[in-house]
Parts: sequence; structure tokens; C-alpha cells
Amino acid sequence: MTIYIDADACPVTRIAERVAKEKSIPVVLLCDTNHVLTSDYSEVKIIGAGADAVDIALINLCRAGDVVITQDYGVAAMALGKGARALHQSGRVYSDDNISGLLESRHIAKVQRRKSKNHLKGPRKRTHEDDKRFEESLRRLLAEEGV
Repeated sequence: MTIYIDADACPVTRIAERVAKEKSIPVVLLCDTNHVLTSDYSEVKIIGAGADAVDIALINLCRAGDVVITQDYGVAAMALGKGARALHQSGRVYSDDNISGLLESRHIAKVQRRKSKNHLKGPRKRTHEDDKRFEESLRRLLAEEGV
């Protein structure tokens, strides 16, 4: 098992690394050339800055039994299709039961944004409770996998 993190602007990278290190699980951080990262624990893969380049590289690397951390529903859907587990930075575990609804919601929101000249607000500020919820979900997911 490897944990792959879609690490461009991912707020939970250090939390995931800490949990993975406790359990001796390798971590690979994928980022584009605009978000060069460093890590004392993880392998860092810097991918070209093309559209979806990081997403494509991540999906090409992950395998059944791996864990993918991403906020991109499309990446999560492809990871699930390969037999990997997928987790959102909010702590939501993506599953075959919820991914279709999430993709549909994303599509509807995109259509609404195109129709409206008023842009929606961005996400709310991240809290300590968000970080705690993510860590609990990651630990629970790993426990379900026997780690």
C-alpha cells in the first residue's frame, strides 16, 4: 500500500505524512511545477504544469489497495475504478455509493457558474476540527484495510 496525495495546495499533507510514518506506509506527493514541495518523509514527484498532468500521473501510479487523497471528484472516481481507496481533505471517504452523486453535483455547479455572472464564494476557512476529522477518517480507512 502507498498513499498518493494530489498535493497541489493540499492542506492535509503533513497530517497524512505523520499518520503514514507511524504505520510505515510510503507516501508519494504529486505536484506541478507551480507548487514545488519538499518532504522529510514522502517521495515528491514534480509533474509538468499541463492541464490535469498531476491527476493523470497520480492515476497512472496508483494501484488496487492504495489510498489516494484528493479533492478532485474525477480523480477519486478513477482511483476507485482501479480498486484504490480515495479520501477528500475534508475527511469524506469516496465510495462507489457516493461518487456518482458527487460528480453530478459538480457538473450542476459548473453549469450554474457558467450561467451566472456572480461567482460563488470560495471554501470557508479550514479549522482545527476539519484537520481532526480528516485524520480520524484516514485512520479509520487504514484500519479497514488492516493497517
